[in-house]
Amino acid sequence: MEENDSLVYKKAFNFSKRVVKLYDYLEREKKEYTLSKQVLRSGTSIGANIKEGKYAQSKKDFISKMSIALKEAGESEYWI
Repeated sequence: MEENDSLVYKKAFNFSKRVVKLYDYLEREKKEYTLSKQVLRSGTSIGANIKEGKYAQSKKDFISKMSIALKEAGESEYWI
């Protein structure tokens, strides 16, 4: 993480670290594989899309990446 990263990216990054811990717990302790993979995929995708948006080639591209990040956040909320 870079010092000049946005607050929303920093929060998404920290969230993704917590999601990875949840994934490990669900797989190791609960033997839950389907749910854990879904939450891992959607939870770590939020920050990735925000980071991609930082380097968007146009305003339209930026809005698209932020929209995808928002959708992934909603999906993560559902799975959690």
